[in-house]
Amino acid sequence: MSARPGEAPTTPIHSDGRWTMPPPGSRSADEIRRDIVTQRQQLSRSVDALRSRWGEITNLRRQVSEHRTELLVGAAAVGFMIGGAIALGRRRRS
Repeated sequence: MSARPGEAPTTPIHSDGRWTMPPPGSRSADEIRRDIVTQRQQLSRSVDALRSRWGEITNLRRQVSEHRTELLVGAAAVGFMIGGAIALGRRRRS
């Protein structure tokens, strides 16, 4: 069983961090309630972290300013390929 510092160990956790169901009747109602509260808190923190990360990822202005060089190189490469395709198309028609 695993617990955070200051908490009673009530919920068994695998070494990979996944929660496992304890045997029926092995926990008291208070332990179950504590586990529910703990799970809600962990879920809330996870959702907050995900929301924050999503905001960072979808911030287009920030992404453009952080990756300006990559965008310019990519735009130049795409322009070169389009120009080459147009030139080859005209050459074949002639």
